[in-house]
Amino acid sequence: MTSSVLAALAAFAFVTTVTPGPNNLMLLASGANFGFKKTVPHMFGIVVGLSGLTLVVGGGLMALFEAYPVLNTWLSILSTGYLLWLAWKIATAAPLNESNHKGSPMTLLQAAAFQWVNPKAWAMGLSAITLYAPNKSIFSVLMVTSVFAIISFPAISVWAWLGIMVRQWLTSHRRYRVFNITMALLLIASLYPVLSY
Repeated sequence: MTSSVLAALAAFAFVTTVTPGPNNLMLLASGANFGFKKTVPHMFGIVVGLSGLTLVVGGGLMALFEAYPVLNTWLSILSTGYLLWLAWKIATAAPLNESNHKGSPMTLLQAAAFQWVNPKAWAMGLSAITLYAPNKSIFSVLMVTSVFAIISFPAISVWAWLGIMVRQWLTSHRRYRVFNITMALLLIASLYPVLSY
């Protein structure tokens, strides 16, 4: 892989991981609801899950989806259902100052597992392998996976940090409720560009 291709891959990894999508919207909500420190396992889970997904896609799973297109349909149905459930959980989360607040941020394992039903993660992994590891050699697949692992953490951490900034504005029950409902609606809206292709 030449330095120019590596630079293009790094740019691709940054743009695809820093732009809005299910992961980043959930990190924004988590940062606002639980703080940055408690959101760190969620961020590491995204990195681990996305890297694993990209590695497995490059290692042969992509061929399975090409051979059996119905798998794309089932993945879309499963992804949509899970994201709608997550949107409901965000929309109905209790404010932080309520004593009965039972919510908790995603764990590392939950966030890693979520990547397997995250339509944007699939789109990123499939696109990255297609564009930057077309021969699917071990070296090129590992290079794509490594670049995503290195680039994605700082890119997504911006969203958790933005959640901290938003948290200062969430001083009333009404603002908190409006924020969570807005995040839930944006999460649902984030499905459109990925599922419409």
